[in-house]
Amino acid sequence: MTKIDIVSGFLGAGKTTLIGKLLKEALADTKVVLIENEFGEIGIDGGFLKEAGIEIKEMNSGCICCSLVGDFGESLREVLDTYTPERVMIEPSGVGKLSDVMKAVQDAMTDRNVELNSAVAVVDACKCKMYIKNFGEFFINQIEHAGTIILSRTDKLSEDKLTACVEMIRQYNDKATVITTPWDALDGRDILATIEGAKDLEAELMREVMEHHEEHDHGSDCTCGCHDHEHEHHHEHDHDHEHDHDHEHEHEHEHDHDHEHDHDHEHEHEHHHDHEHHHHHDHEGHHHADEIFTSWGLETPAAYTRTEIDHILEQLGNEEVYGLVLRAKGMVPDVEGGWIYFDYVPEESNVRGGKPDVTGKFCVIGSKLNEDKLEELFHK
Repeated sequence: MTKIDIVSGFLGAGKTTLIGKLLKEALADTKVVLIENEFGEIGIDGGFLKEAGIEIKEMNSGCICCSLVGDFGESLREVLDTYTPERVMIEPSGVGKLSDVMKAVQDAMTDRNVELNSAVAVVDACKCKMYIKNFGEFFINQIEHAGTIILSRTDKLSEDKLTACVEMIRQYNDKATVITTPWDALDGRDILATIEGAKDLEAELMREVMEHHEEHDHGSDCTCGCHDHEHEHHHEHDHDHEHDHDHEHEHEHEHDHDHEHDHDHEHEHEHHHDHEHHHHHDHEGHHHADEIFTSWGLETPAAYTRTEIDHILEQLGNEEVYGLVLRAKGMVPDVEGGWIYFDYVPEESNVRGGKPDVTGKFCVIGSKLNEDKLEELFHK
């Protein structure tokens, strides 16, 4: 199976720099073929990428979004047959519509063992507003169809302007992960894991909550509020992941939160932060294992102090204001440099330093969550 990744972006957004970083830091041991298709540019990046040991099929005679869709398909099939790569990266023209590139790839895939693995849009954060205004149709098409939006030059912007840029993007795509951390601070492997959907915080926490409730021993002296008859668990999460939990899930949640899960799974980006997970639920209001859990999440480029994070975690126990919070996790830039990571379960929290992540994010899972109040609490 060959994975195909499309890295789109306007001219000068930093596509080649990003691809170079991924090739060097995340794909050094992978058989990769890069296909470039620049409009009006004469193979300017070819030499740089050949040095990385990558075979290149250059197609500088036109733009794949218009008359050369047929030729593109032929070229792609030729690449697959000639090199049998593990991965093909396509760097389309800076003025191409991402949806057209995706369609051209899908049309070429009909008789080959390949999958469209990801569609990325690289966006120059400094020019975001200007591009939306002046190149609306093409620029917005890239944003709308991307599974991951990677902002370049974010270190050149103030926090307020970066937040405004993310908000503009969110008007057109509220599902994609938006990478806001400066690239120099990130490992290419983390960027690739994000592109492939392997760092879905909400999915990770929801699984933990479900596992806790499934493993909980509802004895006669149980005080968890769960009903003491057996329940059928109809969970929508059909993820095939293995977790190494050496800790026991007691109700007091006396387990260590310094663990980090590495998920090698791949799934589509579905970052609907306010979705409900429907499980069977009785009408007496008991908190049992198959009640309705909801998740709420926030992505933000804002930096926080440890004091602010401590305050947020202290407040989460207020069920009257925020609902019943069962689990919360997040990672955000620290005002004083570095990153702050936290884990929260009722009566217990853990705050520590950690490596830079692709964007600051929080996720809260619980029952009858008051999302407006959570937004107020976490938002800067």
